Amino acid sequence: MAATIPRRVAAAMERIAPLRLAEKWDNVGLLIESPVTRPNARQILLTIDLTTDVCEEAISRPVSAIVAYHPPLFKPLSSLRLDNPLQTSLLRCAASGISIFSPHTSVDAMKGGVNDWLVKAFQNVESVTPIEPKIQEEEGTGIGRLVSLKQPSLLEDLFPLIKRHLGLQHIQVARSPISHVKSIAICAGSGGSVLKDVKADLLWTGELSHHEVLAAVAKGSNVILCGHSNTERGYLAELKAVLEDELKKDGGEELEVHQSTRDRDPLDVV
Repeated sequence: MAATIPRRVAAAMERIAPLRLAEKWDNVGLLIESPVTRPNARQILLTIDLTTDVCEEAISRPVSAIVAYHPPLFKPLSSLRLDNPLQTSLLRCAASGISIFSPHTSVDAMKGGVNDWLVKAFQNVESVTPIEPKIQEEEGTGIGRLVSLKQPSLLEDLFPLIKRHLGLQHIQVARSPISHVKSIAICAGSGGSVLKDVKADLLWTGELSHHEVLAAVAKGSNVILCGHSNTERGYLAELKAVLEDELKKDGGEELEVHQSTRDRDPLDVV
């Protein structure tokens, strides 16, 4: 019996970013496997978050599986109810024949994943190493990245590079007395736990708490914050290309991979 589309997607994602790379606390993999087969639904939809808007988008298109970077199911649920918007989206997807896969920290840790995509903002790179390496895995695999530049750069000269890479007009900056940057510690999303003990001229992540920023500056690190999902969303274009290639290798019917047009960071700068 041929594998279903959700199972093909799960197998392809396992080849791209093995689930063993995910953090122990994470909830990754095929989280919702719908028992309904949608006729002529050969599209896969990539998103950072499964929001109500993204759910509507998926149902309105011939989508059979969603790859949602953030797990829409994280903590155990005692019920699934229609008075909870997220749970409503999960129920609607399952009832409509749409399954949901989440890779989260497995693509954070993988070589060539989200954090390595962030490193591509800089051209003057001498070396890149994981902040928390994965033991007994391919070299370069692990959570976060510590980047050493070939030549120190003025902090202000890095602003346009980061804005251009993420497609942002504004970023948040906390300055330390160090104005020249030689080392950059990177963590996509929320970097507080990963970056707290890292010594680097610059910490770049999506979000830190107020007190985490104060502590970093007191230790001599500059900080750049760009919004949690803004440090992740741009990677979906790379994942789209890789997933398309992997799905072509399994001998199944041709599938289309699309990036959501309604997935966005919930916060605007006004």
